[in-house]
Amino acid sequence: MLDDIAFGSERKSTPCREEVLNVTNHPSPWWRCLALTDSSKQPLRGWWNPPFGEVPIGAVAGVFAVGAAALALAVPAASAQPPQHRLTRAEATRLVLHHPSVAAWLRRYERRKLVTVASFRAPRGVWEVKVFSGAAGEIVLGTVDDQSGRVLEAWSGPQVAWPIARGPLGGKQLNRAAVWLAFCAVFLVGLANLRKPLTVRNLDLLVLVSFSVSLWYFNHGHVFASASLAYPPLAYLLARCAWTAWRGGGGLVRPLWPVWVLVAATCFLVSFRTGLTLHSSSVIDVGYAGVIGADRIEHGRVPYGNFPIEDNLPPCGRPDANGRVHERIQPDGRCETANPFGDTYGPVTYEAYLPGLWLFGWTGRWDRLPAVRYTTVAFDLLAVLGLAAVGLRFAGPVLAAMLAFAWAAYPFTQYAANANTNDTLMPALLVWGFFVLTSDLARGALSALAGWAKFAALIVAPLWASYPTLRRPRHALLFAVGFLLATVACGWIVLLDGNPAHALHVFYERTISIQVHRRSPFSIWDWGQYHAVGLPDLHVLQKVLQALLVIGAFAVALFPRQKSPLQLAALTAVLLIGFEVVLTHWSLLYITWFFPFAALALLSGSSLSTEREPGDAGAASAKPLPPDPA
Repeated sequence: MLDDIAFGSERKSTPCREEVLNVTNHPSPWWRCLALTDSSKQPLRGWWNPPFGEVPIGAVAGVFAVGAAALALAVPAASAQPPQHRLTRAEATRLVLHHPSVAAWLRRYERRKLVTVASFRAPRGVWEVKVFSGAAGEIVLGTVDDQSGRVLEAWSGPQVAWPIARGPLGGKQLNRAAVWLAFCAVFLVGLANLRKPLTVRNLDLLVLVSFSVSLWYFNHGHVFASASLAYPPLAYLLARCAWTAWRGGGGLVRPLWPVWVLVAATCFLVSFRTGLTLHSSSVIDVGYAGVIGADRIEHGRVPYGNFPIEDNLPPCGRPDANGRVHERIQPDGRCETANPFGDTYGPVTYEAYLPGLWLFGWTGRWDRLPAVRYTTVAFDLLAVLGLAAVGLRFAGPVLAAMLAFAWAAYPFTQYAANANTNDTLMPALLVWGFFVLTSDLARGALSALAGWAKFAALIVAPLWASYPTLRRPRHALLFAVGFLLATVACGWIVLLDGNPAHALHVFYERTISIQVHRRSPFSIWDWGQYHAVGLPDLHVLQKVLQALLVIGAFAVALFPRQKSPLQLAALTAVLLIGFEVVLTHWSLLYITWFFPFAALALLSGSSLSTEREPGDAGAASAKPLPPDPA
């Protein structure tokens, strides 16, 4: 049929022509037919009638052969020509090395042997320059525009391997100075004791917003300065919460604004925050990991070890600015954006994104991800409502309005929401666990859910098991039962693998093992990896403090033997802050972990010194705890 359509004539029975048009049916080589004629020794007719008369097939074949040979020689010659560029390799390298930030960083390696590599990226028209130094590895990455000679990028130190170290997170609107300072001002005015400016209460609030200084340095790419400036306020808050747990709080200081104003302001702030999260935020890899894990669970697969990767898989998307394609066809045949290290969180984190996935779906790409954004809003509302419920239970509407307002106005809670991370889920679960404080079973279950969302919450499990006292083992036993039931309820996903033992091993390798051994420049503990002059290696001190933290976690479970709600809140904040202090990979996003309990300890005063059952509205029903004999 091919020759009928192509040449408009009936097929002949010429054997050789059959060989030409259907080479699979005849063993003789097809090229032998090019020089053959029919039985009359005349050129073949009928299936090809040239316009200029009959031309021997051999001559035509010769012409095509010559043309093909010329084309075959021309293509390699053209491709062998090197891409044209204006700058030389040495000039591009010199431009990057003399950039102020690069030159300042390289002064830390004056006595080290440096290796420079420069390559021209023709598609982008830029030079890419890299600098290596022994065990430190790649320490500089820069790009230079070939035509203008302008340095487009100059990354050094942690900025080379960590893109998040190069600039702000969480969208442009929140990081604008006017918006951020407005959040700080509302937070301070709404909660400060303006009648007595020189009080510890006001100092506590100022310290809470002082993390903004660290954020400013982080947004400008000064990672080491940012990390260093975070530890003084962390140390202050740890000491203040420890003091509150030991000595108790003062009286509840009513804010300047009446309750109805606080409630109205909270509603407005929640609406404003929701708008920022949905329309002016970014989704970093942490939030993207949530919807991937939920997708794996929905399709009956264990998340751990099954996240989308790049490797050598076939690309299925467009290249980014660096010519790299992140969308790859995964082993199941679906095109997905890679996130190879996203399976490092607890199972509750991925299960929490299931409702968002069911409502909004997921395309497989790292796009706007509405499922992630709406899940972030749900986490935020869960925390606000939980704090309001806690305040209403323990002290009435004044504390309820103050705590809800504190979360809504505090800029760092919105900072986590605007990055669409999962960092607000764990504290929200702990807050609701605090609300059901008198139910040992429920307190244990919510403590487990928080711990299997973010492993940091496991540090408070012994403390929460000891509430209100260890004199009655029944409390700790019921807590353990609730903890175990919740663990089984959320850990069923390991059964999806069909081999629970293998799934648990992969779970350990992908979560706890990676978290323990990960390297990071965002705390003061791992700067030794850069082998740079002026950066200390504090690993030994970190190990000592980590050991003290573990000892302290069990010590506060034993002493005091009788705990009030205020002491539980304050010691919870102490342990979570301590955990963050000794953490290798720390972020300003983690402030939300301890903030609710720091707010409870520092704002509630003595109102948390008594227990009240849910539904009790008056202080008359409050029952003081017996004093600690110790």
